[in-house]
Amino acid sequence: MSKIACVITSMFEDVEYTQPAEAFKNEGHEITTIEWESGKEVKGKQGEASVKIDASIDDVNPNDFDALLIPGGFSPDQLRGDEKFVTFAKHFMDEKKPVFAICHGPQLLITAKSLEGRAATGFKSIAVDMEYAGVDYEDKEVVVCQDQLVTSRQPDDIPAFNRESLKLLQ
Repeated sequence: MSKIACVITSMFEDVEYTQPAEAFKNEGHEITTIEWESGKEVKGKQGEASVKIDASIDDVNPNDFDALLIPGGFSPDQLRGDEKFVTFAKHFMDEKKPVFAICHGPQLLITAKSLEGRAATGFKSIAVDMEYAGVDYEDKEVVVCQDQLVTSRQPDDIPAFNRESLKLLQ
């Protein structure tokens, strides 16, 4: 089964982590949560979920993972301010490993300059940012690009997001 890296910090959109993580784990995949500080607890912006961080970005190597999950909320915007997270995410795109980004998750990929020429979606407030980054933006519940990148817009799209993400992990 796949080893999935999840870059996450406080103010993530609760269900955009909890529901995909549950779906991946139910299929036998392993998730490693990554932030600045191992052992720290980060909280979702809705106050419904808290996640214990498994590893520090300083202690992980992207070569040790098969796929990347980027939940939305304010988390991706915070993470993209740190070059370590940008470089980590860019590795998955450059190596054609599966990347799953929902809602504001594509912000990290925009900063990594990894979306140009790709079809993708994201939360409506970042649609213009995505277009300026050279994305073929599609306002659909899920967009799969080049059998590598799965993107969705919002929590309502999670069933489609999970379905397509799991297909890529088979």
